[in-house]
Amino acid sequence: MNLNKVDLNLFVVFDAIYTEANLTRAGQIVGITQPAVSNALARLRETFNDPLFVRTAQGMVPTPMSQNIIGPVRNALQQLRISVQESRTFNPAQANKTYRISMTDLSEAMVFPVLFQRLRRLAPKVCIESMLARRRETTKELAAGRLDFAIDAPLNTDPQVRHVKLLEDRYVCALRKNHPLAKDKISLEEYLSLSHIHISSRRSGLGYIDLALGKMGIQRKIALRSQHYLMANTVLQNTDMAMTVPERFARSNELHYIQLPVKEMPTLETHLYWHESTDQDPANRWMREQIIEICQQVTLREKQAEKAE
Repeated sequence: MNLNKVDLNLFVVFDAIYTEANLTRAGQIVGITQPAVSNALARLRETFNDPLFVRTAQGMVPTPMSQNIIGPVRNALQQLRISVQESRTFNPAQANKTYRISMTDLSEAMVFPVLFQRLRRLAPKVCIESMLARRRETTKELAAGRLDFAIDAPLNTDPQVRHVKLLEDRYVCALRKNHPLAKDKISLEEYLSLSHIHISSRRSGLGYIDLALGKMGIQRKIALRSQHYLMANTVLQNTDMAMTVPERFARSNELHYIQLPVKEMPTLETHLYWHESTDQDPANRWMREQIIEICQQVTLREKQAEKAE
């Protein structure tokens, strides 16, 4: 039997006829007319090449073929009902689900340590797959379900994509602790004299600091372009190079950081993105809530630390 050519709704009608032994009552249960039930039965008889039910004074009596298939049919329908019900609710303790998230290693370091503490406690069977999708492909990947979320700068303006701000930060000039220029302030001339590490997932293109410097008609010397913060930090710790990075990264890695000698630097925002088709999905909403709450706690701890200083 080729199921691609079979209307699966027919099996709902089959179950109702088997249960009620009456076409009219079967139609009432399913919510269709008696002629529609008769039509469905005719199609089933053609599919199975068997009468399936024989009309008697006691009602519609199932044939041996019907008796053989009723068990598997009811099991299959029950599994479908369970699947539909589970799609409307989400039990993290029982969920066996993999979430796919596009994010940088900087976002991974920020979110994952706390997130996996929660998952071990609340959702032990949930898995995470992290990768970095190209920005121009993010909407397509979210729409196709190949990505559940993206964590990125607020650059995606596609109306199909929902988003919420997770974190806010500022760029600073970061140096190793014992760097010759590790002081309270740095001049523009000193900043430009340094060899810089630029971190970007793209093969080419300018950073925010380069755009700001470009407006001033100047540029910095980029000696290393890297896609990973962790590797760049290792290089920085062993050289006299500099990085322009989020203050949160510099602080968490115990780097010496200084305010940039450039006035027109935008605030750095990180947003969580998901496709509108998953906006009401309980599993998607649960994970969104976890990530949002983790980032809110990060912000709260930082504010409390600032007050304590």
